[in-house]
Amino acid sequence: MSADRPESIISQLDVLDRGERRRVYCQNAETAFLLKDSSYNVLPLPTPFPKENAEASVVIGHNPAVFSSELRRAIETDLVRLIYVLAEGLALPPQASGIPIFSFLVPPFQQTVLTKLLDRAFQSLRLAKQQATVARELQRVRGEIDELNQIGIALSTERDMKSLLDMILRKSREITNSDAGSLYLIEEDEQSEKWLRFKITQNDSLEVPFEEFTLPIDASSIAGYVALTAEEVHLEDVYQTPPTSLFSFSPKFDQESGYRTKSMLAVPMKNPRGEITGVVQLINCKRDPRLRVDRSTVHESVTPFPEERRALVRSLASQAAVAIENNLLYESIQTLFEGFVKASVIAIEARDPTTSGHSFRVADLTVGLAEAVDRDDSPAFRDLRFTRSELKEIRYACLLHDFGKVGVREAVLVKAKKLYPRQVDLVKQRFDFARKAVQQEQSERKLAYLLENGKEEFLARQAEFQHELAQRLRELDRLLDFVLKCNEPTILAEGNFQRLTELARGQFRDSEGGLRPLLTAEEVNLLAIPKGTLDESERKQIESHVIHSLNFLSQIPWTREIKNIPAIVAAHHERLNGEGYPYRLTSANIPFQSKMM
Repeated sequence: MSADRPESIISQLDVLDRGERRRVYCQNAETAFLLKDSSYNVLPLPTPFPKENAEASVVIGHNPAVFSSELRRAIETDLVRLIYVLAEGLALPPQASGIPIFSFLVPPFQQTVLTKLLDRAFQSLRLAKQQATVARELQRVRGEIDELNQIGIALSTERDMKSLLDMILRKSREITNSDAGSLYLIEEDEQSEKWLRFKITQNDSLEVPFEEFTLPIDASSIAGYVALTAEEVHLEDVYQTPPTSLFSFSPKFDQESGYRTKSMLAVPMKNPRGEITGVVQLINCKRDPRLRVDRSTVHESVTPFPEERRALVRSLASQAAVAIENNLLYESIQTLFEGFVKASVIAIEARDPTTSGHSFRVADLTVGLAEAVDRDDSPAFRDLRFTRSELKEIRYACLLHDFGKVGVREAVLVKAKKLYPRQVDLVKQRFDFARKAVQQEQSERKLAYLLENGKEEFLARQAEFQHELAQRLRELDRLLDFVLKCNEPTILAEGNFQRLTELARGQFRDSEGGLRPLLTAEEVNLLAIPKGTLDESERKQIESHVIHSLNFLSQIPWTREIKNIPAIVAAHHERLNGEGYPYRLTSANIPFQSKMM
């Protein structure tokens, strides 16, 4: 967009009042004679009428030769008005068809009549010129409004802060033809101390190394002064700053880089509450955006910033302040949500220390896989692409995929072996009691034998008794070892199931003399689990975590860009062959994101 504003309507149109511009072309010498003493510049009508006639004029025609295509174009572009002299009783010639005629004269006519008619013709040209100028000005203003609207839309939809700041500065430079510019943001610490941070710079004429730094909010710099006072600063030449100025310009950059800063515009960015959020600083308004600026060309190529362009920058800066504030709010909400997700995952995984970090690892691996698929141009994946929002959706789905485990009993969730720890303790206590029962029974047998057969007979068989006792105790120990081996989360060997069945029939006498089983039916069933540590009911409890996750995640009002999280999570335990859970979906019905997870 050009930075040159049209001159004011009056300055454009008063040229029509100057004598040298009130040109009248006469086709007839008699008419020209009537105007010889007037203020008009009377000239004979050239044949053909000049195509490049750039001056407003009136043509007085007497015969059909005046009607030409050149004259028609001049009339249609409001450079000429045609007055045609038509004798009484005569009709217009056919050549006049389609050519606008301002007025007619019927001879004989007086000089005063002709002069008044000419004045009206020139007034018509003046009004047409005025209307055209107003129309151009209106079109320019509409164009500026449309451009600001487009910029506003673009700013409101950009979520990446770096890209947003780059767009703000770039658009500010475009609407002002600025060769260079910088953008500063105000930062604040917990003690309410504020400063300016140099966030971004652009320069069409020079490659500028960029590094962020901070500035105090004071008059030691132009940007600091603008942030302090909320006043706009416009300088036609920064090296000719008025002595009364409260701010100062540092020539350090020009001296180090060889650049030449001349005109400058620094505008505060204000949010709707009137608070300053930053400063847009534009440098060297160029006559032509294609020009490059250096010390030798700066005076020819650089102009002050026009007022109407400064107004546009003020409007853009206000939009930018709102966009930045919204972006910061979006980032804070994003940070808050990230914190909630991470805290939730850590809390859930704390219930099962053996899976600590599982959700984070799943997220890292799945997102990495999605990025690899996005880069893959092979026939299988060339049409599959993931946007930044879709990658974020995948990441959140991975982090939250096991959230439903909060609805699973902790004992089942952390079950490491086939028997629960309390059951293992009971089995060991039972076998220990069985050992004592065997020892007691053997002692009673030895005592009875001693009393019945005497000491000599007893001593003769004592070794036999001891061997028998040791054998029975070893058998109990072997049975307990077998039970503990079956309790491990390994695949149960085929013969062990039969041995467990036999073991289930094993008994011992309790303290009251009654027979008790070494293993309960529940314990035998658990130990007989062929693979893993869970029986069917426990497995269903674990599998229910997917439904719990879906029910929980479905309650959250997800934004449109990550609305598929519940559907992705719901299918993360499905299998391509339809043997997964909970819905037994086949490959065609499983989201690709779930397949990767």
